[in-house]
Amino acid sequence: MPQSLSNILLHLVFSTKNREALITPELEPELYAYIATIHKNMSCPLLKIGGTENHLHILCRLERVVTVSKLMEEVKKSSSKWVKGKDERLAGFTWQAGYGAFSIGMSNVEAVERYISEQKEHHRHRSFEDEYRALLTKYRVEWDEKYVWD
Repeated sequence: MPQSLSNILLHLVFSTKNREALITPELEPELYAYIATIHKNMSCPLLKIGGTENHLHILCRLERVVTVSKLMEEVKKSSSKWVKGKDERLAGFTWQAGYGAFSIGMSNVEAVERYISEQKEHHRHRSFEDEYRALLTKYRVEWDEKYVWD
């Protein structure tokens, strides 16, 4: 087979450092557009983005030659720098050190898109920490509570 093809879909989740409420409604649309551009430049199309004032969910397609860690490094590093330059009050903005990356199948795309779209409503009743623990459980990821949060 002369051509290498893939369709690797990821649900990415990460928060601001210490889950600080720094993603304001005013910042959100520009931040989302900026992150979408990072994904486009890395040939990893962003399919859906959403979140709350302290965390993001991203559904994207991973380019076959890009690693998850490289994508996340670029998204977090570039967007953090961009946010800091937007407003001097955000000069200390940073993302948490870690992230969650979960593979999904094509049959789950619509459900994940809906889940991401409903984040603000979802978090009226559930904390990010509880949501993240539930995702780790759902995707059968083993974790140590001591090392999940920063």
